[in-house]
Amino acid sequence: MDIKHNPENDTRVVQMKQPVQKKAVHDHDHDHTGGDDHDHDHGSEATAEKSGWMAHWDLLLALLILAVLLVLEYGFKIELPKIAALVINGIAYLLAGRKVLDLAFRKAKRGDFFNEFVLMSVATLGAFAIGEYEEGVAVMVFYCIGEWFQDAAVQRAKSSIKALLDIRPDEVTVVRNGSTQVLNPSSIQLGEIIQIKPGEKVALDGELISENASFNTAALTGESKPDTKYKGEAVLAGMINLNTVSEVKVNALFKDSKLSRILEMVQDATARKSQTQLFISRFAKVYTPIVFFLALAVCLVPYFFVENYDFYTWFYRALVFLVISCPCALVVSIPLGYFGGIGLASRNGILFKGGNFLDVMTKVNAVVMDKTGTLTKGVFKVQQIVPDGIDAKELVRLTAALERNSTHPVGKAIVEHAGDHPTNATDVEEIAGHGLKGRIESKEVLAGNLKLMKKFSIAYPTEIEEVVDTIVVVAVNGKYAGYITIADEIKEDAVSAVKAMHDLNIKTVMLSGDKQTVVNQVAKQIGIDEAYGDLLPEGKVEKVQKLKNEGRRIAFVGDGVNDAPVVALADAGIAMGGLGSDATIETADVVIQNDQPSKIVSAIKIGKVTRSIVWQNITMAMVVKVIVLILGAGGVATLWEAVIADVGVALLAILNAVRIQKMNV
Repeated sequence: MDIKHNPENDTRVVQMKQPVQKKAVHDHDHDHTGGDDHDHDHGSEATAEKSGWMAHWDLLLALLILAVLLVLEYGFKIELPKIAALVINGIAYLLAGRKVLDLAFRKAKRGDFFNEFVLMSVATLGAFAIGEYEEGVAVMVFYCIGEWFQDAAVQRAKSSIKALLDIRPDEVTVVRNGSTQVLNPSSIQLGEIIQIKPGEKVALDGELISENASFNTAALTGESKPDTKYKGEAVLAGMINLNTVSEVKVNALFKDSKLSRILEMVQDATARKSQTQLFISRFAKVYTPIVFFLALAVCLVPYFFVENYDFYTWFYRALVFLVISCPCALVVSIPLGYFGGIGLASRNGILFKGGNFLDVMTKVNAVVMDKTGTLTKGVFKVQQIVPDGIDAKELVRLTAALERNSTHPVGKAIVEHAGDHPTNATDVEEIAGHGLKGRIESKEVLAGNLKLMKKFSIAYPTEIEEVVDTIVVVAVNGKYAGYITIADEIKEDAVSAVKAMHDLNIKTVMLSGDKQTVVNQVAKQIGIDEAYGDLLPEGKVEKVQKLKNEGRRIAFVGDGVNDAPVVALADAGIAMGGLGSDATIETADVVIQNDQPSKIVSAIKIGKVTRSIVWQNITMAMVVKVIVLILGAGGVATLWEAVIADVGVALLAILNAVRIQKMNV
């Protein structure tokens, strides 16, 4: 299931996840004015692959013919007879522009007259009509060269994002019937044992059954330092085994591995447009017909006001107007900028599920965070066991039997402390925000927080309310039986992350289901502005809604199942992807793969850098176009200057957008 964000109305729509398929565009259509389905693909899959020089032999031959004609005319003062010049220039023109002419014709047949292909066709054919053959050829040749570079840049940006993440191996060694076989990962079933040799990539998610192994997790987390895993710990596809031969028990199919889902998310991300992209697409749809009619006005209106009106002069100026008005630089460089931002984030272990969320992160002025697993490691250890009317070992045994049915880190700590006991609980019921209830050997057992005791009207010593550490209170057959304290550890970069947020004038808030004394202690250590404990899932929703009502733009960061509703409510939902639950990761707009709070700041900075470069491109393109439009209408700029300005601005905008991918955050 995928919860997608609709940038138009800022609501999330739940959809069933469909397999990601690469779109093939069989219309050679990278329509810069095409609005919502613009993907700048320059043809089918095969065309995208043939992006080398030989794929553009016709364009290069046209450029060579044009160069020879210009050298003859301006270098040797040799002018060809008019018919010969028309034929030779016509051949060069068709070599360079036949695909553009074909697209213009097909779009015109569908009633779509106001697009760049029709615009370029009219401008260049008009140049031929008035005898400016070389200029007509030059406009088409340089326009197509600009398109070539633009397509190559977009394709490279998309490919770099895919290559960054699509590192799933094609082969895996599986242990079957006491021997090993090398198979395709997609044929491996749940519960099978796979073997990973030193230097090999892990092909499937699973549980380490070797005693220990060291892995490079850079592909998933952006962190290159080795990560040592021990028996029973999770190992994910994409990790690289660094030392000894290791064995892993598979617990997710190839298509369901975390890496496969990450790849789907990022592929989907390139199709989700930012508000800026949507605006520019809508703008281009309005802008193109306006400039088309303005060009017509430049040609015809002076007839009524200018003495000695010369149709040739004003028609030529209208052609200049058409060429420079092409919106390529805007509509190509902007999505390219967002691709660059998504790629930069992916390289840093941050997954944006769409360019729209890069924009959202630039407006965030309050970051609300869960405590456990977000600001703390979520690695709990039992600190103290305080029984009441029951043996300490029996208290731990009963509590662990119940907590085996929970995925909460606190419960796991108690289970781990209890060791291997076969005791099972039945009729287990999870009471959200309170704890667990179940039956063990005919005993009714409750284990959870103090709210659980109050809910079932169980009396307990009031002094335990003063215990600072996380506490699990236990009742057996309706009677208080003692408590177990568990302590968590603050993440190494939590303090610096909060400080960095304050440096960006961002308010920090911590929400937790843990008790207020624990929350206050953690907040004080980290430097959080506001901290609220004892919250049920609906309590977290209320706090976030209150902040939104104050006009705050909120990013909420969480990792647990109970965080999913508030992740969906926030302007930007951020999931901690390492420890995070599937529900939270699916609901989130941004996923931090290595669970580091400092990546929240990186995500905000990447959003701001991307937006800055996108607006630099918009400003540069508009300023240059307005200047040359005025010069063209006034007769100062020629077709040569128009096409050089148009292609030049597009290339500068592309180079500016591409540099996002090289930045460090």
